[in-house]
Amino acid sequence: MSFVLGVVLFALALLISIAWHELGHMWAAQATGMKVRRFFVGFGPTVWSTKRGETEYGLKAVPLGGFCDIAGMTPYDQLAEEDRERAMYKQSTWKRLVVLLAGPAQNFLLGFALVVVVGLGWGLPVLGDAPVHATSVGCVAPSTHPDGTLVDCTGPGPAVAAGVQPGDRILAVDGQTVSGSTDLITRVQQSTDSVRLTIERDGVQQDLTVPVTQVQRMTRNPDKTLSPVEVGAIGVGLEQTTQNHYNALTVWGGAASFTGDMFAETYKALIALPSKIDDLWTAVTGGERAVDTPVSVWGASVTGGQAVEHGYWDVFFLLLISVNFFLGAFNLVPLLPLDGGHMAIALYERIRDTVRGWFGKAKAGPVDYYKLLPLTYAVVAVMGAFMVLTLTADIVNPIQIF
Repeated sequence: MSFVLGVVLFALALLISIAWHELGHMWAAQATGMKVRRFFVGFGPTVWSTKRGETEYGLKAVPLGGFCDIAGMTPYDQLAEEDRERAMYKQSTWKRLVVLLAGPAQNFLLGFALVVVVGLGWGLPVLGDAPVHATSVGCVAPSTHPDGTLVDCTGPGPAVAAGVQPGDRILAVDGQTVSGSTDLITRVQQSTDSVRLTIERDGVQQDLTVPVTQVQRMTRNPDKTLSPVEVGAIGVGLEQTTQNHYNALTVWGGAASFTGDMFAETYKALIALPSKIDDLWTAVTGGERAVDTPVSVWGASVTGGQAVEHGYWDVFFLLLISVNFFLGAFNLVPLLPLDGGHMAIALYERIRDTVRGWFGKAKAGPVDYYKLLPLTYAVVAVMGAFMVLTLTADIVNPIQIF
C-alpha cells in the first residue's frame, strides 16, 4: 500500500512541478502586460474551468502536463483586434525573455526550496567526489579468518611509518584524485610496491610515499562464497563523508552549494543524454540497465514509490529535486518547441535588427516560424522516440535502486 501511495504522490508532485513551471510563464506575462487567455493543468477534454478576469483556468482529463496560452506567442496566432498590440511577439525583447525564462526559473526555485527542506530534515548528500579521511592508522593484519574477519596484528603499519595521521584528508593516489573510499581501497589493493598519497592536513597539502604490504583477504564470489586473494594494504582506517548536516542557520549556505553542484551535474546529464541512447537500447534488448540511464515519468514515479515503501523520504524529495532541475535546464535548450528555442528567436531578432540599424535599415519583421517547422518536427520526433525508448526500458528492465 505504501508503494502505491508513493507512486501516486510522486506522479502528483511531477504534475505540480509542471504546473508550477507554467505558472511562472503566466505570472511573468501578466506582469509585463501580455494577455494570458488560458491556464490549464493537463491535456485533453476539459473537466472543469472558470474564468477570472481575462484568463480561463481549468483542469483537463489527462494529467500529463499543462499549458499557458499567451496571446500572440507567434505571428500566426489568431488574435482578437483588441489584443493585437499585446501580442507576445510584438513585445520588447527583454519582456519576451523574462516570460520565457520565468518557467525554468520556477523549477529552479522549487528545487532550491526542496533542497532546504531536505537539508534541514535529513541532510544533503555529497555530489561528485566524496571527501575521504583517515580515521585511524595502525598495523596491517596479514590475513583473515575463514569468515572474512581480520586476524590480530601488532606493531606500526606502513602508513604510520610514512607519517599518515588520523584526520588527514586523502585527496589522491599516485596523482589521481580519489572519488571515494572504495576507489582508494581498490587502488591500494592493486599496488604491489608503494603508493604516493596526497593528503591535506590543517589546510596544507603534502605527498607521502607509503610502502604497500601484500596481505591475504577474502573476496565474495558470485555464489556468495568467500575465496582468499592477495592484495595490497597500508593500515589506514577510512571514513567517507557522504552527507552533510545543517541547522536553520547553516542550511542556506549548504543549500546554495548543493544547488551549484546540482546545476553542474544536470549540465553533465544534458550533455551526456545522446550517449545514453545505446545504453537504453541495451537495457531494452536484454542487457544490463545502467543506473545512470534516463528514466521516464513512469520510471521516476515507480522509484519514488519504492523510496516511500522503504521509508526513504529524503530519496523521494532528492529525486523530485533532480527532476525539477532537469526540467528547468532542458527547457533552456535552444531548440523549438522548447522555451530556449523561443528565446533564441527573440535574441536573433534583436541582434538582426540592431545590425540593420547600423546600416540605416528599418527593422525586419518577425521570424517566419513556418520555415522552422521541419526542424521543429524533427526535434519533436526525436524527443518522442527518446521518451518511448525510455518508457520501454522502465517497463521491461527498470533501474533497481533498492
